[in-house]
Amino acid sequence: MRNDLSIYHTHAAHWWDGSQRFLRLLQNLVPARLSHFDQVVGSWQGKTVLDLGCGGGFMAEALARRGANVIGVDPVDAAVAAARAHAVAGGLAIDYRVGSGEAIPLADRSVDCVVCVDVLEHVADIDQVLDEIARVLKPGGLFLFDTINRTMLAAFVVVSIGEGVLRLLPRGTHDPAKFLKPSELASKLVSRGLSVGPLVGIGPLGLDRRLDFTFGWLPTVLIMYAGHARTNAATAQAGE
Repeated sequence: MRNDLSIYHTHAAHWWDGSQRFLRLLQNLVPARLSHFDQVVGSWQGKTVLDLGCGGGFMAEALARRGANVIGVDPVDAAVAAARAHAVAGGLAIDYRVGSGEAIPLADRSVDCVVCVDVLEHVADIDQVLDEIARVLKPGGLFLFDTINRTMLAAFVVVSIGEGVLRLLPRGTHDPAKFLKPSELASKLVSRGLSVGPLVGIGPLGLDRRLDFTFGWLPTVLIMYAGHARTNAATAQAGE
């Protein structure tokens, strides 16, 4: 089975305890992602930010510690429960909600920024998800994302090696047919009134003390890439 999302239910209780290698990998990706997103956003202070597909809260907590007003949405109720519990224990006020990207439980034009990482390559309906992201963003709002490129190299590295050989991820986590070419994603965003910024490549750069990969920016987008897009304030206002 490909794109098997049951792993997020199965391992939700272990999200923060460090016992699952694939969850440690997701946590290790946060600093690399934010090293790029921080440059795009500037200051997160006071911004209303939706972490779409928040899981157990790795990115949501990092954003909250930067001063953002964070709303975390995820379809896995067990992961949301784990996220809520960890945020409360850490004294963080994060608004976690159970919901899907295809039907985001937020009002129109209600957030300054949508962060969506490790998500787009898993959703059931990418077009509906992008429709919803465009709907909830305020005029001039930012969409920050990363995903996996649909190339033979990405399928080999992520699925054949990452899942099959190194077992960095449970087998069946990804379906290469759902990976997104940058040109496809950019076209979809532009058709929804967003202006797309430059892309950057992301990938493993080293190992930490537990021999888990650490991540950073690569000179190629052939495997994973991150980027941003901004809603057009003038166009949005004209449509009111």
